[in-house]
Amino acid sequence: MNLQKEWSLSDPAPVVLITGAAQRLGARMAERLHDRGWRVIIHHRSRHDQAAALVDALNAIQADSAAMLQADLTQPEAIIELARDSLALWGRLDGLINNASVFYPNPTGQATQQDWDMVMHTNLRAPFFLGQACLPALKATHGCIINLIDIYSERPLADHPLYCASKAGLATLTRAWARDLAPEVRVNGVSPGAILWPEHEGAIEQGYQQAILAKTPLKRTGNQDDIAGAVIYLLCDAPFVTGQILAVDGGRSLNM
Repeated sequence: MNLQKEWSLSDPAPVVLITGAAQRLGARMAERLHDRGWRVIIHHRSRHDQAAALVDALNAIQADSAAMLQADLTQPEAIIELARDSLALWGRLDGLINNASVFYPNPTGQATQQDWDMVMHTNLRAPFFLGQACLPALKATHGCIINLIDIYSERPLADHPLYCASKAGLATLTRAWARDLAPEVRVNGVSPGAILWPEHEGAIEQGYQQAILAKTPLKRTGNQDDIAGAVIYLLCDAPFVTGQILAVDGGRSLNM
């Protein structure tokens, strides 16, 4: 973790809620925004130990600067509670990053209603209703919503129809919100390419991974800081940008 902080003595510091932030990309976003002087709310569903360790590390750098909240985003009442509890922590909310997502194959001939509910509720319904619940607080601070999309929202991945549909819906929601919530709230998206391979993919998928890299002009995967940097730009440094989805994919979308 970078210890060269940009903490300001001014109070109150801005507050951001990041869903799915106990590990991987979400955790790195939290660390980088914390570097910029933001208070961060780490949401998790079941990774209590990882979320707690991250919060402890951030609070060791700056007291009362990080907190964790648990919620199952497939449950409507949990979404309302997450928004309420987030606002109760510091009395304000300046940013919402809808990062939590589920990704697994669900071929059309095999997908179940349970698959539909898990993917659609986590990837699309939860961002909508969490944004709705947070909206009064975000309007009060002229805040910003960032949605994590995917390049597969435009060019579908085989045997992942539910995932692709959910991310396509989130991309359209991003643009619709940008129009509807202006001028008080800006809404943008970040669309990662190959950054971190899904945890369930192992050596058996090496050929598939190499095929993806072959179609990527920069011929490599990105890293977590590539995504975190894009999020920070849209959240902190782009006050005249809304309704945009920034592809951070090494140019891969040029060749899909």
